[in-house]
Amino acid sequence: MKQTLLLLLIPVLSPSFAETTSIEPNTAAIETEHVVAATISRSASRTPYKAPPEHFTGTARVAPLFSPTAPARASAAYVTFASGARTDWHTHPLGQMLVVTEGSGLIQFWNGPIQRIERGDVVSIPPGQKHWHGASATAAMTHLAIQEQVDGKSVDWQEKVSANQYRNTPSGQGSVTPSGQPSRAQQLMGDFAPKLAELTDNVLFADIWERPGLSKRDRSLATVSALIALNRPDQLRSHLALAIQNGLTREELAEAITHLAFYSGWPSAVSAVSVAKEVLPAK
Repeated sequence: MKQTLLLLLIPVLSPSFAETTSIEPNTAAIETEHVVAATISRSASRTPYKAPPEHFTGTARVAPLFSPTAPARASAAYVTFASGARTDWHTHPLGQMLVVTEGSGLIQFWNGPIQRIERGDVVSIPPGQKHWHGASATAAMTHLAIQEQVDGKSVDWQEKVSANQYRNTPSGQGSVTPSGQPSRAQQLMGDFAPKLAELTDNVLFADIWERPGLSKRDRSLATVSALIALNRPDQLRSHLALAIQNGLTREELAEAITHLAFYSGWPSAVSAVSVAKEVLPAK
């Protein structure tokens, strides 16, 4: 009798029985689970427009990116300035961030100097700070502008930037040249070769040095290298100082002189070392 009962229980414990009675996943519940998708604003859906002349001087175009959706307060747009174009004086209640994406331009805070901004630069503008920004007289600029709203308002427009204010542009050395004050080129040769001084200011420094294809640092390295190779100590003096201002280090310039000794000759390199010791600050 006991053997008969055991035989009857064996099928219940067999693998085949377990397989046929396994629990299947609840696929219906999985299929009905809520799926969250990203909201994408396609570029074709956003129409660029000409910046309003009542707030801008010259030609500028605005390519909007996004507007605030509560509780968010931020908005952003790309703004492209043709050469000579700029905003009016204005403030932002919560400040603004500018990211220069193409070209080079200018920015000025009220009672402050005009400063150059170039591709890759990020500019932080404090809340309530009166300022203007735009392109230089010879080059276009595009920047990304990001700002936040307070009570639906992100900007307070003020007066126009006058022609005299705009003409106080930085020189090739990055400093401000006030109206009526002669540039370094004008001081050196304006009385003898005024056209050469004009070309130096308006073509070499205001155009070539402002082109976005090379950074100021790279342009300084190329210029210093050429002057070393040509053994031009007088011009090398000013360009070594400019190179430091544009981001090259004393060590990098010393290495460039060492490297050029094998290509431009030992006398040129030795002369360059003498000039560098006069100009560059010692450690």
